[in-house]
Amino acid sequence: MMDYLLLAASGFIAWIVSTIGGGGGAMLLVPLIGFIAGAQAVAPVAAVATVIAGGGRILVFFRDIEWRVVAWGLPGAALGGVLGAAAFSNTSAEWLQIVVGLFLISTIFQYGFGRRERTFATATWWFFPAQFIVGFLSGLIGAIGPILNTLYLNAGITKEKMVGTKTAISLPMHLAKIGTYTAFGALTGKLLLFGIAAGLGALVSNWLAKRVLTNMSELNFRAIVIGFMALSGALMIWEQRETLLRILPGTHLIPPIECARVPLRIRPAYRAAGCQPDFSGWHYRSG
Repeated sequence: MMDYLLLAASGFIAWIVSTIGGGGGAMLLVPLIGFIAGAQAVAPVAAVATVIAGGGRILVFFRDIEWRVVAWGLPGAALGGVLGAAAFSNTSAEWLQIVVGLFLISTIFQYGFGRRERTFATATWWFFPAQFIVGFLSGLIGAIGPILNTLYLNAGITKEKMVGTKTAISLPMHLAKIGTYTAFGALTGKLLLFGIAAGLGALVSNWLAKRVLTNMSELNFRAIVIGFMALSGALMIWEQRETLLRILPGTHLIPPIECARVPLRIRPAYRAAGCQPDFSGWHYRSG
């Protein structure tokens, strides 16, 4: 029961923050979902939570949706989401999460910490390939943060219009992902309940978040959006810190014989290097 309450509370907080920050609510849930259900559960659980929360968000922001953008972005998002979800069970994509994280962090410099309104000119048709790529990565990784906010900001779509339009595009994509996860056996009954718990908590936050967003200036919104993008990127990279240790020069995994000789008192450093604690004794074994 405590797991469900934690997910509901986290969903409520995550979706308030993501509404004010222009999206990325599922990204905030990733650490908790991974802790409760394991890394492989992140993508299916996040998709279920997003669909439930997105339904309420559509109702709240319906009048603000830019349908010309939806017409281009929705087909790309749905197609990319299905393909990414289909590849989910057979692909290791930790390094992709690191690349996306670095890009998100870079936006804080691209926009001059929120002072610059736009960094490049955009066309509406760009939303088709952009949403296809984001949909694919989302299906593969589970949550990739508000990576498309740069495109929306440069298209002049901000505040309520950004939140409503992004939701109208992403909701069918997540529905398609759920169907694919189910077909491939990645979404079990327990994971479905976890997603419902997080989604219900997020659902009730939409009305409160809209009131806050309505009273916010364009400058403050842009600064918060960019700051949240950078924070999301940092979280994504932190989640993959062990992958970084494997690929950075000068780091390596300790062989099993060395792991077995490491005392427990210095376990944090050796866990980062690839050893896992063996609680049946006073030594480490290789992970």
